[in-house]
This record gives sequence, C-alpha cells and structure tokens, in this order.
Amino acid sequence: MQIGGEWIGNIIWFALLFVMFYFYPRILLYQILSQLEQKALMVEGLMKNGRNIVIKKVSRKGKDVREAVTNFLDFFVIEPVSLDPYGIVKKIEHMVELQEKRFKYFVKTIAPHLEEEEQANVMMGLSGAVSLNQIAKLIRHYVEIIKKTKNYQLGMIFQMQMPMVERLSKALLKGTEALTNGWPIGDSVGALVAAHLFENSKPKEIVEDTLIANRTMGGRKVIIIKAKGPGGRLGNLDKAIEKISKRTKIAKIITIDAAAKLEGERTGSVAEGVGVALGGVGVERTHIENISTERQIPLDSIIVKMLPEEAIMPMMMEILNSVDRVMRALDASIERTKEKGTIVVIGVGNTTGIGNDKKAALKAEEEIRKNISTLKKRGDYKEMEKGTSYSPIGGIGINLRRVFARTAPQYRRL
Repeated sequence: MQIGGEWIGNIIWFALLFVMFYFYPRILLYQILSQLEQKALMVEGLMKNGRNIVIKKVSRKGKDVREAVTNFLDFFVIEPVSLDPYGIVKKIEHMVELQEKRFKYFVKTIAPHLEEEEQANVMMGLSGAVSLNQIAKLIRHYVEIIKKTKNYQLGMIFQMQMPMVERLSKALLKGTEALTNGWPIGDSVGALVAAHLFENSKPKEIVEDTLIANRTMGGRKVIIIKAKGPGGRLGNLDKAIEKISKRTKIAKIITIDAAAKLEGERTGSVAEGVGVALGGVGVERTHIENISTERQIPLDSIIVKMLPEEAIMPMMMEILNSVDRVMRALDASIERTKEKGTIVVIGVGNTTGIGNDKKAALKAEEEIRKNISTLKKRGDYKEMEKGTSYSPIGGIGINLRRVFARTAPQYRRL
C-alpha cells in the first residue's frame, strides 16, 4: 500500500507540474492582455479628450469641425531617405517647413473666425492631439499583435513599458489643453526669460515668427531673440542668427532653454555649459553651430532642468521660480565675455502664453500662478509633481519617440 501510494503521489505531482507548465503561461498571458486592453482603452479615452479640447476651441461659434479634426489626427510625416547622409539636414528642414505649413493651412480652414494668436495656439494643441492619436493607435496595434500571436514575451515587454507610456499620454493631454488655451508650459521658460529681457522696448520681427530687441547689459550691447508671442510658436531662431551674423560682429551666442533632467535632480534647477541648448531634430542647431564654427563665435548655454512630461505640461512653480537664477547666470556669462562685438541671447522654447515685453512676462507669470491654483483644485498638480522619466527600452519605446518627431511641431525642441 505504501509503494502504491508513492506512485499515485508522483503521478499527481507530475500531472500538476505538466498543467502548470502548459497552462500557467497562458493564464499570465490572458492576465497581461486584460491589463493592456484596459490601458489601451484608457489612452484612447485620453486621445478623444484631447480631440474634444481642440474641437471645443475652434467650434466656439457653432461651426462643426469634428469630422475634419478627426481625419486630420492621422496626419504623418515621412522621414527623408538618409542612405546618403549628404544634404540630409536640408531634407529634414524642408519636411519640417512643409509640415508646419500644412498645420497652419488646416487651422485657418477650420477656424477662420479666430485671431492669429489663437490660431497659433490651436495649431500647437492640434499637434498634441495628433501625437496622442498616434500613441493610442500604436498601443492598440501591439495589443492586437499580442492577441493574435499569443506572444507572451512581447506582452511582458509591452507591459513593462506601459506605466511610462501612460504617464506620457496623460502629460500630452495636459499639454494639449495648455497649448490650445494659450497657457505657458514648462518649455516656455526660455521665452519667458527673453520677454523679461525685452523690458519696454519695441521688438522687431527679423524673420517670420521671430522677434529681436536691442539692449545694453553689463556695459555690453546685447540682442535678445525669441519667438513671436503670445500665440504658440517656436520661431526661426537659426535664420535670425544667420541674418544678424551678416550685419553684426557677434561676440557670443547664449541660449536659454528647458532640458531633460535625470531622476534625482530637482525640477527647476539651473545649469550652465557650452554649446547650443536647442533640442529637436537638430536642423536649427546645425545651422547655428555652422555659423559659430565658421566665425569662431563662443557658445554658452543655460538650461532649466525638468522632466520631458513637465516640459509639455502647464508650467510648474519650481520652473517659474528658476527665472531669477537664470537671470543671474546670464549676467555672469555676459560679464565673462571678453571678445569684442554684440552678444546674442536666445530665449528658446514654445512661446505660448508669453508676450513680447516685460509687462506681458509679468502677466504670463500671473497666469501661471492661476493655472497652478486651478490644477491643484482639480487634483492634477500632485500628479504632475510625482514625475516619471520617459526612457522606455526596446523597439516600442523607439517608435513612440519617433511619433513626436513626425507629427508634432511643438516637440521639435523637447
């Protein structure tokens, strides 16, 4: 009896082991698919909310544009061929210009009743909605692939990245709301500093959507550059530098911009370095670097650190409080300049909600404080303060990054 009992026990044990080996991965896969399906539905809901924000803005006078906006959310840009790298910068620049022209034309078509500055804001908000739509479609694509192939490994990889994708999607929705309504975002900090530097001068539009003003700082002649506000614009900073360099001897170029921080670093911390602090696909930075190299112009940069999510969301108090520290760093950089000529200061970033003089800058700061108060009442500010770096691994993460470069003009510099 004892021997027979052992055999029965062994058979049951092997049967349970077989069942676990065979069914456990399937149970896990179905569990993963259930969670991914919920996340996909959540992101699709965020996309619809982003679309509705844009539609509500342009339909203020009752014009129904829902179908037009929904169709435009599938807008894409095909990257130019880079097999022969010579001339790739010009190709990318051409594509970016075509993309912006298409966005401007579409916004003018659906919202001719809005003023120019409001149309600029809608264009930026629309590009945020386009990015949300692309992310929602990409997530749905992978969920359906995992369902069809029953690929457990792909499901685990995708599940690991979902918290970061979810965080970024929520940030994009907040960014879409901010950009559509003309609220300053984290990336606007460079433009805010430049608006303060404009003081009460009357800036001139040196190239399309780009303003300059002349000042004397620390006994030196200084030219300040920023995108035209308060509508959401990025300006053509490289073209402005090119034009200035042809008629003025430049002693130094100083760029002020938002930059991605590492985990553990404090949001709003200020750092100094050399080079051109100007993100994105690299077209404008390439042109400025070429000009500085050809003319041997020193390049200083001042950055305000923040998470990529914080750069596209309404500006936080920690970022607003960094403006004074940036000003002190700028004064020190000007004081260090020994070369003869004019110093050029570039306030890089999306100028949504930021006007073109000190009075407008102070007004923008008041608006930022109001927005923070509103977000706190809604419970969104605590969520913004948590922060999560966006650094997904693998092909899914790489594809998500490309979504922004292909579809959203306002993310060229983030």
